[in-house]
Amino acid sequence: MDGKRVLVTGGAGFIGSNLANHLAADNDVVALDDCYLGTPENLDEAVEFVEADVLDDDLPTEGVDVVYHLAALSSRQMLEDNPRRGARVNIEGFVNVVEQAREDGCDTVVYASTSSAYGSRTEPTPEDVDMEASTGYDASMLGRERYGEYYNDFYDDLTLAGMRFFSVYQGYAGSEEHKGEFANTLSQFTEQIANGEAPVLWGDGSQTRDFTHVSDVVAGLELAAENELAGVYNLGTGDAYSFNEMVELINDALGTSVEPEYEPIPLKNYVHDTCADYSRFHEATGWEPEVSFEEGVELVCEPYLDEQ
Repeated sequence: MDGKRVLVTGGAGFIGSNLANHLAADNDVVALDDCYLGTPENLDEAVEFVEADVLDDDLPTEGVDVVYHLAALSSRQMLEDNPRRGARVNIEGFVNVVEQAREDGCDTVVYASTSSAYGSRTEPTPEDVDMEASTGYDASMLGRERYGEYYNDFYDDLTLAGMRFFSVYQGYAGSEEHKGEFANTLSQFTEQIANGEAPVLWGDGSQTRDFTHVSDVVAGLELAAENELAGVYNLGTGDAYSFNEMVELINDALGTSVEPEYEPIPLKNYVHDTCADYSRFHEATGWEPEVSFEEGVELVCEPYLDEQ
């Protein structure tokens, strides 16, 4: 992407800031964030920062060519703590951003969705399987997708691509540290192990995740806009690793031998396993993940080794 004016909502957050900083090298980028989980400290000087809420009436959509709508209350717990706010931000905020962008002439929207509504699946999961709103978060993001379907069907000059993220990570040396308990488990466990603390694994640690490095996610998001995609697409690697394997890889990379602790799974409808079938997105854009999980763990651990 080159020479575009781009709006990234949730632009000071983890994925949003990585995307905004990347695109700012060749584009005019505005990052909008209410600073609930994001911080402008994540952003390069080339990115214009606007502190605002996606529910506001006067968003900076004038002259925008592409909107990346990444703003969301992005965890199960956030929606359980405040379901009304979650629904407003995740669904009404989505509609508000799309409507203002559309009215100002923007025809390309790429938005964040979730893979958690697939439930637990050990095999690579395609986009057309039955999905289930087992949590308020799932319900809000599926609602977002239904509105995306409506916009794609109703407006001939507007395309919306929903990206179903899997387990996106970068590490505390990137833009994740401010997320605290909402950061990826890899990032949290690496911080704990590097400080000699035992990470707590739910169940027996056999649950698996499709861990996807944020650089691969950023590349995918850029391709989705460049190809003006419509519909929903998985953005994951197709490989899954257990939490036990993750802890072993972290210890190997750090040269430590910290053993995890195990506790019963405290949640109903806990997603035990995730794995993406990204073939649809690959066919549409040529995207392939570049960072293997083993390489990704080393990237997350490198800053801790530099401190030794």
